Amino acid sequence: MAASPSWQKISFRNSQGRKIAGLLYTPPAPAGKILVVCHGFTGSKEGGGRAVEMAEEFGNRGWSALLFDFAGCGESEGSFAGLTLTGQIDDLTCALKWCTEKGFPKIVTLGRSFGGSTVICQAARDQTAAGVCTWAAPAALTELFTGLSADEGDRIGLAGEQGVVYLKKSFLEDLQQYDVAADAGRLSPRPLLIIHGTKDELVSPAEAEAIYRSAGEPKQLALIDGADHQFSQHYRQVWRVVARWLQAF
Repeated sequence: MAASPSWQKISFRNSQGRKIAGLLYTPPAPAGKILVVCHGFTGSKEGGGRAVEMAEEFGNRGWSALLFDFAGCGESEGSFAGLTLTGQIDDLTCALKWCTEKGFPKIVTLGRSFGGSTVICQAARDQTAAGVCTWAAPAALTELFTGLSADEGDRIGLAGEQGVVYLKKSFLEDLQQYDVAADAGRLSPRPLLIIHGTKDELVSPAEAEAIYRSAGEPKQLALIDGADHQFSQHYRQVWRVVARWLQAF
């Protein structure tokens, strides 16, 4: 067993051969369980430092954690303009394969915002994850991103947290293949935890409710009163909800 907690830079390849950058956290007393964390649209694995702090918090309960950048984001190879949900699902699948090869028998995925949509869609197509947790995940993906985008010829401009970002039009075309709520119905009997803020102005809490209604048991919907899309003032409350849920593993 590790004598002290540690962070380690790691990398793996996705199916297109691109190097995906990650951070692996190993707690003082690892218990063979790992939480794989997916960032949101235009985000990065560190989550502004908050994802790192969260991993250390759950490490106190014996959980290792893998934080990684989707292709084209952060320190990973690839072009952000080529981002698609299909690509993110592949990146996550390869991350889970890496965890399995490293000997982790229990893997749980957690995704924030668009990363939350990704973990649901990925788990509907792959049985590796033992459980799935989403934070502020959109269900109506095409409607959300169409509403945020402007047509600019061979590309679209999307309003992101860092200003306008540009993607190929194939991003919207790719989204049409997926139904997040329907995919949530394919996760049972693996547990699903859905967390959403009641004051989320980007993704309506009604989308969390739609995902919940479609999902089979065991499932849990936690609506955080007054929380915005980023859970800016409520993230520690969210951590407590997740920690209680993780006890089942």
